[in-house]
Amino acid sequence: MAANGASCEQPQKRGGTKDKLNGKSTDSSVKERRQKDKEERLSLVLWRRPVTTLHYFLLETLIKLKEWTFKLWQRRGTVLLFLVLCSFFSFAYYTEGTHQKYVQYLEKKFLWCAYWIGLGILSSVGLGTGLHTFLLYLGPHIASVTLAAYECGSTDFPEPPYPDQIVCPQGEMEGSISLFSIMSKVRLEACMWGAGTAIGELPPYFMARAARQSGADPDDEDYEEFEEMLEQAEGAQDFVTRAKLGVQHMVQKVGFFGILACASIPNPLFDLAGITCGHFLVPFWTFFGATLIGKAIIKMHIQKLFVIITFSKHIVEQMVSLIGSVPKVGPALQKPFSQYLEAQRNKLHHAGGSAPADENWLSWVFEKVVLVMVCYFVISIVNSMAQSYDKRLQQRRHSEKTK
Repeated sequence: MAANGASCEQPQKRGGTKDKLNGKSTDSSVKERRQKDKEERLSLVLWRRPVTTLHYFLLETLIKLKEWTFKLWQRRGTVLLFLVLCSFFSFAYYTEGTHQKYVQYLEKKFLWCAYWIGLGILSSVGLGTGLHTFLLYLGPHIASVTLAAYECGSTDFPEPPYPDQIVCPQGEMEGSISLFSIMSKVRLEACMWGAGTAIGELPPYFMARAARQSGADPDDEDYEEFEEMLEQAEGAQDFVTRAKLGVQHMVQKVGFFGILACASIPNPLFDLAGITCGHFLVPFWTFFGATLIGKAIIKMHIQKLFVIITFSKHIVEQMVSLIGSVPKVGPALQKPFSQYLEAQRNKLHHAGGSAPADENWLSWVFEKVVLVMVCYFVISIVNSMAQSYDKRLQQRRHSEKTK
């Protein structure tokens, strides 16, 4: 009987081992297929297959517009309320009266805030492929205000032309400029930019949350990578994977204060925090509240303070003098920097703000860098949307094969 029992158990063990081997081979084949599909999608870029990429981009744009139109129709009550409010504000805007000065003031502030919020969203949306608008827009703006404040001896720049153009106020304004007065001058735009970056972190959160609640496989590479990372957490050896797991554990275990800590410092892995919060169903206001406080208040004050100190008058003068002390090439490098600073000082003392006849090559280089980065951002959007449509086609082909 014991022998019969042992003989009965043996086939079962063999069958179990065979099932495990089949499961592993199936998983490996699925992974190989996904990797192959991913490589095929990544080859779909404008400089390799321009016609196909543009075609897929247009088709994906139409699909997205259709989806957004359907979602707006589902929320037609909210859309109707929004249109009624827009009609009311339009009536107030175009009707003459004593209220016009308040309307103009609100319009100016609204557009100024919307501009910086939009740049903040562009900087963080897209899971790391966003435009670095702090380096291109907010940082230079804070630096310009800092240099102007030290040159003019005041932050009370005439409005207009400020903020479009900085001009020193009329009369003698010599006096000590404090760090806090400059911080106060740029606080609104800095906080709005930080709020925009917080809003830009919401797509990965909502995507992961919807995937967890529905149990569906999301159309996102980063979420798939996140799930693989959770599966292989114990065997993680490399620094990047351990850093990602550290962020994930902090957010999961500490909650609000963990999210706040991750959002309050420059953190390239914060996209993972949004995915983690969505995956573990962290409440929306816990995630967004901590992200908003961290990015719009704490982190922005740190970055703002760094830029203001870096571009304070004595630091800039020391940096220019250090450039001149470089052997052989120092004087040649120092000259354009000195000319640029002198031109900026002259602009501040002329209401017309006329530019010098000879354009400084530093300004020319910076303009071209901004142009190149904006073009790269637009191209990356076209490539990403084309690859999204290609993924739809791949999924459709695989679903037809399994039928």
